[in-house]
Amino acid sequence: MILLNNEIDRVEWSKLVQSSSTGTWFQTPEAYSFYESLHELFRPFVVGIASPPSLSGKAGNMPILRGVCVGYETVEKSLVKQFLTCRAIIVGGPCFADDCTDEEIEVLMNEVRQRLMIDDRLRMNPIFIETRNFNDYSRWKPVFAKAGFRYEPHLNFHVHTNQAWDGIENKIGKHRKKYIRLSFRDGATIEENPSIEQVRAYYDILLDLYRTKVKMPLQTWTFFEKLYYCDNCKYLLVLYDGQVVGGSICMLLQGHGVYEWYACGKDGVYRNIHPSSVTKYAGMKYACDNGYAIFDMMGAGKPDEEYGVRDFKAEFGGELVEHGRFLCITKPLLYKIGVLGIKILNKRK
Repeated sequence: MILLNNEIDRVEWSKLVQSSSTGTWFQTPEAYSFYESLHELFRPFVVGIASPPSLSGKAGNMPILRGVCVGYETVEKSLVKQFLTCRAIIVGGPCFADDCTDEEIEVLMNEVRQRLMIDDRLRMNPIFIETRNFNDYSRWKPVFAKAGFRYEPHLNFHVHTNQAWDGIENKIGKHRKKYIRLSFRDGATIEENPSIEQVRAYYDILLDLYRTKVKMPLQTWTFFEKLYYCDNCKYLLVLYDGQVVGGSICMLLQGHGVYEWYACGKDGVYRNIHPSSVTKYAGMKYACDNGYAIFDMMGAGKPDEEYGVRDFKAEFGGELVEHGRFLCITKPLLYKIGVLGIKILNKRK
């Protein structure tokens, strides 16, 4: 049986994500509530599948939640831009019970696709639906295909942090380790509990990075401000001479992973201070010290394309994994126009 939003018991939802091998913070009730609080940026959705009451065997003959899919549709102020760019993103990939059947998964993903495609709000249904997988879904590729989602290769790095720190540190590349050592020697520090003013300074660095190098839109300050007050969000900032010079957001799911979101650093500005390297170190060390299994770097590009960020992340000793993405294109013509536009923009960088 299909469940939507308020039909899903929040306690059971949390239990499913915590117990599942495909669980991430981005599939939790807290993530859904975060998206919901930013109505000017997102239209969140959640679809769940549960066993029929007659089959669950649960006390009170209640259904058991078997899978959940949390995501959001993007929102733009301009109706024209909304029509041309609206997309639905399922960060981390959907969450399934480890014994979820292929049939249950197919039903769930079919429901997600159909509900987003028939959205009639000014006909602003998304151009495509994409799952950005942080776990291994390879055994379910045929199931996703049946539900209308094709597989797209995409890389990532996982650092296994459920071991002694020495073993993790020894895998960091020689040059990167040197940069980290010099940074600490000459005064760089890690701030695990920054003030909101320090977070704003970090945001300003990130905003400059997106404007000058990434050349892509960045979420608004409100997005980062609201994250600051989320219980499972940890800002790890790098300080030098009393000033914020870099940092990242880490989303936390206890026992599972630390998910590094929006990392940046003012590299090349201060002698012997390498904020981007220290930022990665800080996230890995935090994951190790606090009992998390994985430090997830959240993306390393497509395998057939050169990507400088991948080369940088590779120096921290993580495992290169290809968990890929599942893509369902709902408006083929607009999708092709968008892909062409991105190629033109990339050539101009």
